Amino acid sequence: MPQVPANAFSAPVTLTGPHARLEPLSHSHLDGLIEAVQDGGLHDLWYTSVPHPDRMAEEIDRRLRLRDAGEWNPFTSFDAQGRVAGMTSYLHIDAQHARVEIGATWTRASCHRSALNTQCKLLLLQHAFDTLGCIAVELRTHRLNQQSRRAIERLGAQLDGILRAHQRLPDGSLRDTCVYSITASEWPTVRNHLQWQLDKPRNSA
Repeated sequence: MPQVPANAFSAPVTLTGPHARLEPLSHSHLDGLIEAVQDGGLHDLWYTSVPHPDRMAEEIDRRLRLRDAGEWNPFTSFDAQGRVAGMTSYLHIDAQHARVEIGATWTRASCHRSALNTQCKLLLLQHAFDTLGCIAVELRTHRLNQQSRRAIERLGAQLDGILRAHQRLPDGSLRDTCVYSITASEWPTVRNHLQWQLDKPRNSA
């Protein structure tokens, strides 16, 4: 596959599927994001870095600065009804080696265990592998965030290892980071698996 220009990795793009839509993050999404993060009090979870409602505008600014620097590509997620559901991003963009991480993700509690997360991951992985030509996509989470780990493993990602004492969290505790990845050779199987999860008749995916 021909090499994709570096700026394509951080270029704003809208990704759409039957169960979710990803739009380039914008300050116009501020009110919806504040309402979404208050659904379930996600900002109170100690093991995640979910923005506080009072600092949501600052978080949007931060993500957009990282986008302008070519390091991130941030999105706002919307559910099938068009309601703001949360945030996600490509981060740690390495255009030279065609690698990205999917992360900085949070989703309103009422969308948990719905098809939204699976659809968003399928859209992001499809764009990363099929459009950007990535050789691998990483996903990372706190070692103790079992809900996130199970969700990542359901995608078909493989655990590469655990970075011990990797980061200091706002409360002063140290985070052990689980690093997962999906490689380009694994992508066709993962894609079929995710599509099967979305197509099968059940209440969650």
